[in-house]
Amino acid sequence: MKKYHEKDADLVSFLDSLFIEKGLSKNTVSSYKSDILDALDWSMTKYKVSLKKIKNHEIETYIKFLFDKNYKSSTVNRKISSLKAFFLFLLKKGYISENPVGDIPSPKQEKRLPVSISEDDVEILLNAPIQDSFVGCRDKAMLELLYATGMRVSELTNLKFSDIDLTRSIVKVLGKGSKERLIPFGESANEYTKIYLENRSQRGINRSIQYIFISTRGSKITREGFWHRIKLYSRNINATKNISPHTLRHAFATHLLNRGADLRSVQLLLGHSDLSTTQIYTHIAKQRLSDALKKHHPRG
Repeated sequence: MKKYHEKDADLVSFLDSLFIEKGLSKNTVSSYKSDILDALDWSMTKYKVSLKKIKNHEIETYIKFLFDKNYKSSTVNRKISSLKAFFLFLLKKGYISENPVGDIPSPKQEKRLPVSISEDDVEILLNAPIQDSFVGCRDKAMLELLYATGMRVSELTNLKFSDIDLTRSIVKVLGKGSKERLIPFGESANEYTKIYLENRSQRGINRSIQYIFISTRGSKITREGFWHRIKLYSRNINATKNISPHTLRHAFATHLLNRGADLRSVQLLLGHSDLSTTQIYTHIAKQRLSDALKKHHPRG
């Protein structure tokens, strides 16, 4: 049924507006599409009506259905947000006369602190790849660059040769909403990126592809592919925490703040449009300071 719903004219028009007019990434548009298709599938199954004809109390029934399916509050909030954007689009186009989710509050959710790891643990992870192979050189360079810049994993895997200046140690990143930002990086990331590129050049693996990080087959490495590589290294070093590419992004921000960086600078480096998104990292930094005080102060 979902394949049929994917051709829904209102949905197609809405998704096009997100991609073309608002400049949202394909991954973000895909998330909106999935959320709306789920709701559309539910409304057609339960009420035999499209979302244009659904009412406020029926949306509340849908939210209850989501919680009954044991979805987390964060997931339900995202689905509500997607529906609000969709119905607002329909309202502006004159396809509906009132917004059925306009007055529905978002469920409260706990503000979870992101998983972060210590500088020592990062060092162990960065040293996990064995560099006597193409894959080891590539993974080492990717881990070093990820930690050195705080990039999102999709930003890292989408890097092209035209995006990086190894002479000045600067990388140009295309972030969410197609917003560009320049991020400087250190000597270590620069060194291992050069080693990887030399290795890639010597092996002649798909010289034509413009993406920097590629698989042994010569295609661009995917987010999922790199995620699995990190999981492998996590197992190899017997990591006690659940490490993902995003963990290094969190570590980048936390370690900068721990060493005295200001929040605004970290916000710009991470590519957060809102400072409040970055402020969650201050909780981690403050907790680290509190723990250090209790551990090392003679009257802690």
